[in-house]
Amino acid sequence: MRVLVTGGGGFLGRELANQLLEEGAEVVVLGRRHYPDLDPALIQVQADIRDPQALAAACAGCCAVFHAAAVPGIWGRPSVFHAINVMGTENVIRACVENRVPNLIFTSSPSVVFSGGDMKNADETSPYPHRYLSEYARTKAEAEQRVLAANGEEGLSTVAIRPHLIWGVGDPHLVPRVLERARSGRLVQVGKGDNRVDLIHVKNAARAHVQAWQVLRQPGGRVAGRCYFVSDMKPVPLWEWISDLLQALGLTPVRRSIPLAAAYGLGAVLESVYSLLGSEKEPPMTRFLAQQLGTSHYFDISRAVEDFGYRPRVSPEAGFRELVQSLKKQQEG
Repeated sequence: MRVLVTGGGGFLGRELANQLLEEGAEVVVLGRRHYPDLDPALIQVQADIRDPQALAAACAGCCAVFHAAAVPGIWGRPSVFHAINVMGTENVIRACVENRVPNLIFTSSPSVVFSGGDMKNADETSPYPHRYLSEYARTKAEAEQRVLAANGEEGLSTVAIRPHLIWGVGDPHLVPRVLERARSGRLVQVGKGDNRVDLIHVKNAARAHVQAWQVLRQPGGRVAGRCYFVSDMKPVPLWEWISDLLQALGLTPVRRSIPLAAAYGLGAVLESVYSLLGSEKEPPMTRFLAQQLGTSHYFDISRAVEDFGYRPRVSPEAGFRELVQSLKKQQEG
């Protein structure tokens, strides 16, 4: 049972690869560089998903492809986001079809349906918006639609998983950005501070992918051609969660705030300035970031529970304790 994980050197990808090893699979990890800290039982292949031939070779003999590779972030050149997130995904689809790979499990994002306002208990019937404020969200939405449209093509079964704000030990994105801003005195609360959001521990996010595949590979698997929100099943007050983290690490709590409308306006100005300057550096505020920090976005994951039995492996409390312990060791070191 050979499987391929694209982006297997990333935060989610390596956890997914490890869990697939636990399932007894022979796991091939595809990434643009070699990762010496990965489990030696993993087969590493250095390749770029923008290279169709290299990708097709990596897919040969696989019974499933887990496509987690993507360019993340909320700022950058549209051409890069499109080349990797959209065309790279199209290359993955074509490689699966050419190699008769039966299952494709795609890592999507709830941002594909984020239209700017509160999303409270939103489910998978939420439509794709007509307009996006980030290239990441726009390109992930196009990629997801291509993956789901490919379901049934030459025997290929596909499913899209939408984990929201992946966190945990080793997180290179969410928590480090918060801590960096807090330590430099640049962390400002957006909005009233009462907005609630879904998080998902990295082990839970990986588990959701594995569980979905276990159903997808069954004859007539009910998950085929569908998308799924997944989370820790316990929305948190975002700014309270951030304050608890800062307090646990002995850092100064957030004392300044800015209204959501003001943050949105500031983001619009900064986006214009940075675009005019041709800067690839991310502005300190964007319209998309303001909306993410100042609105509620949590989801009804009953479809994932019903269709593939999703249940979190790690509780929010246990994950938080583990994260704090790890961060404290880093501070001491």
